[in-house]
Amino acid sequence: MGFRILAINPGATSTKIAIFEDERPLFKKTVPHSMEDLRGYPRVMDQIPYRRDLILAALAEAGIALGDLSAVVGRGGLLRSIPGGTYRVNETMVGDMKSAARGEHASNLGAVLALDLGDRAGIPSFIVDPVSVDEMEPVARISGSPEVERISMFHALNHKAVAHRVATELGRPYEDLNLVVAHLGSGVSVAAHRRGRVVDVNDAKQEGPFSPERAGGLPAYDLVALCYSGRYTFDEMKKNLMSRWGMAAYLGTKDLQEVEARARGGDEKAALLLDAFAYQVAKEIGAQAAVLEGKVDRVVLTGGMAHSKELMAKVIARVSFIAPVAVVPGEEELEALALGALRVLRGEEAAKDY
Repeated sequence: MGFRILAINPGATSTKIAIFEDERPLFKKTVPHSMEDLRGYPRVMDQIPYRRDLILAALAEAGIALGDLSAVVGRGGLLRSIPGGTYRVNETMVGDMKSAARGEHASNLGAVLALDLGDRAGIPSFIVDPVSVDEMEPVARISGSPEVERISMFHALNHKAVAHRVATELGRPYEDLNLVVAHLGSGVSVAAHRRGRVVDVNDAKQEGPFSPERAGGLPAYDLVALCYSGRYTFDEMKKNLMSRWGMAAYLGTKDLQEVEARARGGDEKAALLLDAFAYQVAKEIGAQAAVLEGKVDRVVLTGGMAHSKELMAKVIARVSFIAPVAVVPGEEELEALALGALRVLRGEEAAKDY
């Protein structure tokens, strides 16, 4: 029998779990949480016993005991800035998650649940590539104002997972490759991966291309004027930038399939927005290729929007001159967590301490 790994991905409205034996999934389940279920928990960390018991019940239903496992891995939360990799969960990490110094988020539960269940079974507990992975070089942090530093906050788990996958397909170590990886989902992050490190990336909350619901980078002067116009409160502007603008503001929908259907049906505005999205993604890929001085082994397109062959063709047409393009659709977070733990269990990668 190979290594059996329990992967846990806690979200705002569900807890997703899976058991993998090496790379092979044995069991997957999504446990939903209604607003009523969570009403009695003032803080995210108050949900630990509730979610832990649901995980144990799901494992019992599947006939899998904690003693059958080799390791537990949870999604990393809003940790302080750290290099990428697989990290052993320790009390310092758990303390940071419980204090929520960088913000309350359901992903903060991942490390705490992993340690709780791992300690019960006497097996190691890990997290892999949280959103706070920071490998940016000093030159990439300069923004144009000493009061505002560019930060690394991106879809690190999927970026690193697809980078390792492409490296395996090429028969070369990730640490030997230069890649430009574009994650295309509800947020968009495009990164320069230089020999195993993400040396530059746009902040998916406030930079780079727009997305189905996010504004991306906006002209600064006009954005400031809008903020002081009296039309919006501070909280409303944050919601605009994160979930109300992008394609949704132009077209009244966040559904890419609907936008594509409208474009095929002759809706010129929908067609223009699709072209503009591909255009902006290609521009950002070009910028990150410049970071790598044009020495790019692969351009990688991933995330939920990478399922669209039509949209990917538009991006590829603009960037294929840079390097061959690999399309890896979707975002298999549970698989990415399990593979990160598996690399450590197999001795292919050393676990890091937080």
